[in-house]
Amino acid sequence: MMNRLIECVPNFSEGRDMNLIKQITDEIESVEKVKLLDVDPGKATNRTVVTFVGPPDEVVEAAFRAVKMAARLINMKIHKGEHPRFGATDVCPLVPVAGISMEETVEYARKLAQRIGDELQYPVYCYESAAFSAQRKNLAAVRSGEYEGLQEKLSDPDWKPDFGPAKFSPATGATAVGARDFLVAYNINLNTTSARRANAIAFDVRERGRAKRKGDPLTGEIIRDEQGNPVMIPGSLKEVKAIGWYIEEYGIAQISMNLTNISVTPVHVAFDEVFERAEARGVRVSGSELVGLIPLKAILEAGRHFLRKQKRSVGVSDKELIKIAVKSMGLDDLYPFKPEEKIIEYMIADSGAASLAGMSVREFMEETASESPAPGGGSISACMGSLGTALGTMVANLSSHKRGWDDRWEEFSDWAERGKAIQEELLALVDEDTLAFNMIMEAFAMPKNTADELRQRKAAIEEATRKAILVPYRIMKTAAAALEILKAMAETGNPDSVSDAGVGALAIRSAVMGAFLNVKINAGNLEDKSFTEKILKEGRELEVSVCRKEAEILKIVEARL
Repeated sequence: MMNRLIECVPNFSEGRDMNLIKQITDEIESVEKVKLLDVDPGKATNRTVVTFVGPPDEVVEAAFRAVKMAARLINMKIHKGEHPRFGATDVCPLVPVAGISMEETVEYARKLAQRIGDELQYPVYCYESAAFSAQRKNLAAVRSGEYEGLQEKLSDPDWKPDFGPAKFSPATGATAVGARDFLVAYNINLNTTSARRANAIAFDVRERGRAKRKGDPLTGEIIRDEQGNPVMIPGSLKEVKAIGWYIEEYGIAQISMNLTNISVTPVHVAFDEVFERAEARGVRVSGSELVGLIPLKAILEAGRHFLRKQKRSVGVSDKELIKIAVKSMGLDDLYPFKPEEKIIEYMIADSGAASLAGMSVREFMEETASESPAPGGGSISACMGSLGTALGTMVANLSSHKRGWDDRWEEFSDWAERGKAIQEELLALVDEDTLAFNMIMEAFAMPKNTADELRQRKAAIEEATRKAILVPYRIMKTAAAALEILKAMAETGNPDSVSDAGVGALAIRSAVMGAFLNVKINAGNLEDKSFTEKILKEGRELEVSVCRKEAEILKIVEARL
């Protein structure tokens, strides 16, 4: 199960006073679960770009606190800088990173914008995907006139703020809150020192393309439209900005790219396109580099893309997918690629947090055998289910690479990918079951001295018990889904591994039955009997179905041994 993460990249109109900037970033870091990733002040622009990430609600809270502090500390009446701006917090975009859609991110952006307008009482505009109208989608249009023209702009009914008063606030100005896609800064290395050739390739691929010319495409006179603007020949990649340059430090030319929407043009698509365009110009791509961070999903997609090109199964571990992506795009060409420093989810992971799923087999066994009541049967059931599914995934991967079965690689790759998804969910449930148990212990430890405390304690126990029922029930349902994979592998997979499919089915049956025991023991403590009756009825039916399917798979396995 993927954690929901969004990134926030506010730009504050102060880039010189580090004490002031720290007061703003301290507000961000005061919110639990939010991680400050980068603070980039600029003296000439008198502007600081801050990057932080976390769960949606916490990020919105951290953003509001930072905006509030900026409004208190920054005086726009005396602000000077080279970068366009119209407010103390000039822009504040939210970016979906993992487990959340753009539509959901838009809702969070508008929620933040409304809170700023309502509580801080100054104008707020929504832009990019959060815009309420096409006129306000483009940030340049929203910010036109800048701070100096803001008072006049606010008097125009067409530019009434989306939130907050249509009243000029001299000290704070206005803020633009948006929702946009994740921007990836990505450079592709070339085996040439020619910035001109690199630039030519950049013009081939960037969305804006190059100016159309008369005669010679490089030196001919630029063709212009009736307004005097150059007529452009579009490049091949949408949502991409690019330029070619020479990097003295490495002695090579690069294509420097901003991928402004990686759902439209992912990194691997950009790499392949530049590779082809460079080759057509007699230049070879020697590698690439990521500047800043990239979401895990994007690097895994790249790994799967290059495995598919090799006609190999994509149902392999994240570690293997990352390795394939790094090697295929030469991300370690200039310096080692460190996933923990380049992949956003790894960057923010709490290395100190205890995780059962992250333990070695021995550590997990010894932790289970200790005097502590958790991990218990639910976590063990989830672990069994994950291992049973992994056996089915293994058979699928072996089958996809079996000599003579080359035309079936995609069939088995699909099974392996489905297996991997189930494995990952069950592995997450190993820890979630223990967390559910801990919630019950915490609820029982709540004070009960007054009638109010007794009511709160009772409600907390009921809620924690419900969770302690639902988590093992999810283990049952998730593990049961793996039997379809195991049956297919028993019937059509590599015959040398048919016994592994059988062991996998045994493990899944045990996982389902074990998890159901946990459902039943917790169901007796829940006061909502209609809920428990429904869950127990569904659980019994699922258990019977799983035992029947396991018997069918074992029969197939025995026949093929």
